[in-house]
Amino acid sequence: MKKMTLTSRVLVGLASLAMIASYFLPVWAIYLIAPQYPEGLEMNIHLNKISGEVEIINGLNHYIGMKHIDGHMFPEFNFLVYIVGFLILFGLIVAITGHRKLLITFCILILLFAVAALVDFYMWGYDYGHNLDPTAPIQVPGLSYQPPVIGHKKLLNFDAYSYPDTGGWFIIIAGIVVFIVWFMEWRRTKKINKSNRVMNKTSVATAFLLFFIAGCTVKPEPIAFGKDQCSDCKMTIMDPKFGGEIVTKKGKVYKFDDAHCMAVFLNRRGVEMSDISKTLFLNYNGSKEFIPVKNVEFAVGSKLKSPMGSNAGAFPSKKEAQNKAKEIGGKETNWPTLYNVLIK
Repeated sequence: MKKMTLTSRVLVGLASLAMIASYFLPVWAIYLIAPQYPEGLEMNIHLNKISGEVEIINGLNHYIGMKHIDGHMFPEFNFLVYIVGFLILFGLIVAITGHRKLLITFCILILLFAVAALVDFYMWGYDYGHNLDPTAPIQVPGLSYQPPVIGHKKLLNFDAYSYPDTGGWFIIIAGIVVFIVWFMEWRRTKKINKSNRVMNKTSVATAFLLFFIAGCTVKPEPIAFGKDQCSDCKMTIMDPKFGGEIVTKKGKVYKFDDAHCMAVFLNRRGVEMSDISKTLFLNYNGSKEFIPVKNVEFAVGSKLKSPMGSNAGAFPSKKEAQNKAKEIGGKETNWPTLYNVLIK
């Protein structure tokens, strides 16, 4: 399953478009509160500029030797708009194509962007808070003024807060949505794969069972007259009016050209009685159909002239056997009686 669902694609598309808001709204904010500024001072960071009460903050920071903040100290402003634009475009491609591999790549790109942004912000804050002017009016040995990357930190009498601003929240929420979509797709694929594995296992088990059943379902084989040999006398089976088959429980088939050969074969234990699944005789009417031994009736008479001298023709009913016996001047009998006669 390589394609995302329609819902997933719509969510990714909307999340990507939502990041456009970061071009018009600040993405990060640094907020300072002190007794002399109870309402606080705010500096807003955009993709390509800084806004807010930057000059007041610069005036305060001058006394402790911190650098003057302006747009030129952020080279990232030269390419952040392109990076975010690339993410938006890539997300739309993911939504349009619906490829799951592209979705995974999109998640990785968003994660890399977030990590790189936080690391870069930390490095800027470290340099800004540690690399101080040694001629500053106020100097506290060993003290640094690095602002927090995210959260709260006490800097002299100021409480400094750092957190995502409105545009940043659009990017963060968009990223969260994309990761949720990826998780949903991963779960869906996992369930499908699990279902497929179960189905495959079931198919294999079913195939094995069918194979086993097929192997265990024994059935007779059509006799190829003029080709097959009798399992007892080894003569080629020629006459479709006489003969029969013994089928074992394992599916092995013994073919005979006469009831006499079958009787002799059974008498000498050519196959054990416990191994026999079916004992069948060819219908004398020449239809090449088999009659189970439990249903067979024989007409016996010298006029029938069977290949090996039993002169016994098999019929599917007692009435047919009687009619034939009357016709040839013979007699009608069953298999147990005929068997005892033939083995003497």
